Amino acid sequence: MKLSRKSLLRFVAGAGALPLANGSAGIRSAFALDYPTRPARIIVGFPAGTSSDISARLVAQRLSEQLGQQFIVENRTGAGTNVAADSVVHASADGYTLLWVTQTNAINATLYDALNFNFIRDIAPVAGILRVPAVMMVNPAVPANSVPEFIAYAKANPGKINMSSPGVGSINHVAGELFNMMAGVKLTHIPYRSSQFPDLLSGQVQITFNPLPSSLDFIRAGKLRGLAVTSAMRSGALPSLSPLGEYLPGYEATAWFGIGAPKATPSPVVDRLNKEVNAALADPQFKTRLIDLGGAPMPLSIAEFSNFIATETGKWATVVNFSGAKAE
Repeated sequence: MKLSRKSLLRFVAGAGALPLANGSAGIRSAFALDYPTRPARIIVGFPAGTSSDISARLVAQRLSEQLGQQFIVENRTGAGTNVAADSVVHASADGYTLLWVTQTNAINATLYDALNFNFIRDIAPVAGILRVPAVMMVNPAVPANSVPEFIAYAKANPGKINMSSPGVGSINHVAGELFNMMAGVKLTHIPYRSSQFPDLLSGQVQITFNPLPSSLDFIRAGKLRGLAVTSAMRSGALPSLSPLGEYLPGYEATAWFGIGAPKATPSPVVDRLNKEVNAALADPQFKTRLIDLGGAPMPLSIAEFSNFIATETGKWATVVNFSGAKAE
């Protein structure tokens, strides 16, 4: 049968519309099959050399090897990591601009009164990476060798015990405020723009809840006394210290790292990134490199990571509201 010119034009027009008739999902799936075809960026809201930056670079290197394209870490500091988050929220949702997500994003959701984005709404969870516990440690002059002894001492001296941190909203700060809330004590928060350790070592401040990697040397040298770890489980690096949750059931406060993407990033791309990250976390050699950073690998499905972020955001909202803390 010979088609008239009019019929032929209708046929071509109809064929051209077929991908649209099938919806944009088909286009996104086809796009994801080739992902990545060019370098991708992981935006980190912390300076180079920090534990967050170091772990991000390890993951970027591994993804580059697995996917055959460069994953480049880009440090964008400012406004307590909000500059980095905002830049990713407003980036193209194509999988080539990713966010190094941390507990700070979950804390900032309540700590800041007015953000230009909503972390839960605007960032799609991609994959969990690592959890890093903190250590509850005191100056040796503090008359407490255990958590129960310290709680008794704090209750006998309300408002007289100083707690140091690197700043309002840091994991050190909120871990201490969670302790205040659950133990029924009042530690006075002293934020430091420079290092907290000179005053902690001299005894001008008495306690901190500090990430484990930068705490080990002080404890092993006897310069500070560790009382507990803030994770749910004991740490292999400090096996003699019990989790705080053994004394305050339900207590847990850890730094954590993961990857997020702009909300509208095609699900096949997010699925592939999640699969590749979890494959890396299952590799014994790569797993060991992450453990050497002082934490525990956190392989999660997309749904599990989404629930984790929601839970963390809700928990820290309660703690921030309890403390009355506001961004500096």
